[in-house]
Amino acid sequence: MEVAGKTVKDVSPHEFVKAYAAHLKRSGKIELPHWTDIVKTATFKELAPYDPDWYYIRAASMARKIYLRGGLGVGAFKRIYGGSKRNGSRPPHFCESSGSIARHILQQLKNMNIVDIDPKGGRVITSSGRRDLDQVAGRIGVAV
Repeated sequence: MEVAGKTVKDVSPHEFVKAYAAHLKRSGKIELPHWTDIVKTATFKELAPYDPDWYYIRAASMARKIYLRGGLGVGAFKRIYGGSKRNGSRPPHFCESSGSIARHILQQLKNMNIVDIDPKGGRVITSSGRRDLDQVAGRIGVAV
């Protein structure tokens, strides 16, 4: 098994997000807001997330998306994590997710020096952030 040379693109997205979320939780650099245990992730959701570590998982997922395609901002993440709002007997419609959660996670990732603001708009991954994500990807055993 070769550890060196593995990037985020070489590993399973599901495995990477789980591993990076665990890495973020272990590092202790992310400050959880006081509302993480009661907030819904979108207006179309009926309940708050069951997983107590959902905030770390969302942060890992957002860091991966910025790694793969820079220039994403709060509005893009609102669309990415949006979904179908069920309106009872009326037809369902697309609804965006919470911008507050996306904004808070992007601020946390910026404080950790993983992402930075792109002058052209949105966020881009920093060199230290790229190295951090690739190190976690290199520790994942199973490749796709």
